[in-house]
Amino acid sequence: MTAIAPIRDAAPESALFETILELIRRTSTQLPDDVVRAVTTARGQEVEGSNADVALNVIGCNIGLAKESSLPLCQDTGTILFYIHTPVGYDQLTLEEIAVDAVRAATKKGYLRQNSVDSITGKNTGDNTGPGSPVFHFHQWREPHVEIKLMLKGGGCENMNAQYSLPHPDFGGRDLKGVENAILDCILQAQGQGCGPGILGVCIGGDRGTGYMFAKEQLLRTLDDTNDDAVLAALEARVVDKANQSGIGPMGFGGKTTLLACKIGTQNRLPASFFVSVAYMCWAYRRRGVEIDATSGMATEWLY
Repeated sequence: MTAIAPIRDAAPESALFETILELIRRTSTQLPDDVVRAVTTARGQEVEGSNADVALNVIGCNIGLAKESSLPLCQDTGTILFYIHTPVGYDQLTLEEIAVDAVRAATKKGYLRQNSVDSITGKNTGDNTGPGSPVFHFHQWREPHVEIKLMLKGGGCENMNAQYSLPHPDFGGRDLKGVENAILDCILQAQGQGCGPGILGVCIGGDRGTGYMFAKEQLLRTLDDTNDDAVLAALEARVVDKANQSGIGPMGFGGKTTLLACKIGTQNRLPASFFVSVAYMCWAYRRRGVEIDATSGMATEWLY
């Protein structure tokens, strides 16, 4: 296989910079169509004039205004998570540098709010960069192009993440029933916090660190997809159905829409451990993606 030449030698950096900057703008200001459809459908299921209906109406108005004005969907533009696939031989270091520059520019333009602070002093860096910000997950693949997916995950919903170790006296053993009970407990504990209706990404297995990481990767799936594993697909549907019978509703105001979706994946584990990791996403389900020509840095296809 012919290696891809490094970015600095092969492509105008400005093209890649502009592509990533536009990816950030779209992610922060425009919800994907599958999420908009789910919110619209949910509103149609609520009683007209109810607190749930009003809450979903406000959410819908916010979605429209953000897109129309190219402004952030939420005052918390969240942890900036890049999931990147590159061809063998591609210069990932320079790509990361350009992406960081794009984050700084997006913050200056107002696509991102100034959300990154020093964990000890509380001082705001002012441009969303610093240790661990933004976050990069790099993978190589045998495709000839670059793929970048971006997720912006707010702090409110991040606070509602949960991790369980089975067996547990309240939830059960190391089986799907125990897993289901753990996930439902996460929803119960969240109540109206985390800006529901929520979307769950779940990992069964892994260790404590990889479990949370893989749970978040489940949120890269579309809301209307079907799990390839029939058992997990049934579990996903069951969790959503039971959550929406809980009466918690949007923002905890009551109603029929507590969850928009649940996406579950598995990782192998050690015999001594059985973790269930849940990544809770708010209604402002900000994830977008782009395929990029490896040589020119230009966008070839927008994802989601």
